[in-house]
Amino acid sequence: MQSGAIRPIPNMLPRKLFTSDHEAFRETVRKFYEKEVVPNIEKYENQQHVDRDLWNKAGALGLLCTTMPEQYGGSGVDRLYSMILIEEQAYAMDSSTGFSLHSDIVANYINNFGNEEQKMHWLTKMATGEAVTAIAMTEPGTGSDLQAVRTTAVLDGDEYVINGSKIFITNGYLCDMAIVVCKTGNNEKGSANLSLIIVEADRIGFSKGKPLNKIGMKGQDTCELFFDNVRVPKANLLGMEGMGFIMLMKELAWERMLVAIICQAGAEAAFAHTVQYTKDRKAFGKSISTFQNTRFKLAELRTEIDFCRTYLDRCMELQLEENLGVDAAAAAKYKISDMFSKVVDDGLQLHGGYGYMLEYPIARAYIDNRANRIYAGTNEIMKELISRTL
Repeated sequence: MQSGAIRPIPNMLPRKLFTSDHEAFRETVRKFYEKEVVPNIEKYENQQHVDRDLWNKAGALGLLCTTMPEQYGGSGVDRLYSMILIEEQAYAMDSSTGFSLHSDIVANYINNFGNEEQKMHWLTKMATGEAVTAIAMTEPGTGSDLQAVRTTAVLDGDEYVINGSKIFITNGYLCDMAIVVCKTGNNEKGSANLSLIIVEADRIGFSKGKPLNKIGMKGQDTCELFFDNVRVPKANLLGMEGMGFIMLMKELAWERMLVAIICQAGAEAAFAHTVQYTKDRKAFGKSISTFQNTRFKLAELRTEIDFCRTYLDRCMELQLEENLGVDAAAAAKYKISDMFSKVVDDGLQLHGGYGYMLEYPIARAYIDNRANRIYAGTNEIMKELISRTL
């Protein structure tokens, strides 16, 4: 049986994004996953969430909220550090840790739209792992259509009273705080009616369901959240009332890039495992890697992986320049998640019957990968976004 962690096969065109500082950080992240995560993946999958102290260990190493300003506990570094964190998670074949949502989505909302008090209170705790956070968008009756949100926040004096529920919430079970997408004011206003409100998990009326029983990504903390007359002070409003939809749209492009990054690195890891397996596996007296069908299939997959890598790295360059278009991010998410699905499907086929056994990384990659074409906006929505620019 192969181990859970593997280094990717170098791309045909060398990457030029990273400096020596980036690579030193990568080594720290790699060791963290090898020591703290990979040996415990089966345990996390059985309990359906990571151990709570894993967050504190990651925070102690500076692996949380790295791009946040130093005055709020971050390192003030560029988003290539986020890319490294996500890639190393994928190379470890891990789908349990929800660090990227915490550090690169929730933290960005607070840093970009929060006031000084909100930033100082939450970002400092998030950077150390003292606070685990989530963002609650999706509801049982809504998916990609955020304007159909039914959770309400009604102003009563100096407090908002929140009622409703959310589903498929990453980090929801362990979260100490969630940013909740709510309807405020007149329900007929549509997108102009959405607001983002910080809700602490210890508020009366805020409850969590058990971790959801998913077909894959079983170790990742995902649950339902319920709000029954939850009262929070008006000061918990993030940004301005009614500006929620605009704030969400500004951050969703980066969220889709995060999915593209984990899919790209996941495809590279799955491919590396497949190549190694075909070299080790014997059939008819010789390694199956010598068969023409195997060699041609691997050549095909490598070409697709490397083409997607080149596009993704170019998108990251534009992201760093703050020039990445919504359509380019949508294309990266759609194409690379589709490519990942092809790699794990063909990789499993090349494993034969052993590819169907969960002790082999390719099997776990096969079931864990499927959600990537759904969350952060389905791939059908990505095509819609791209088509609007034509």
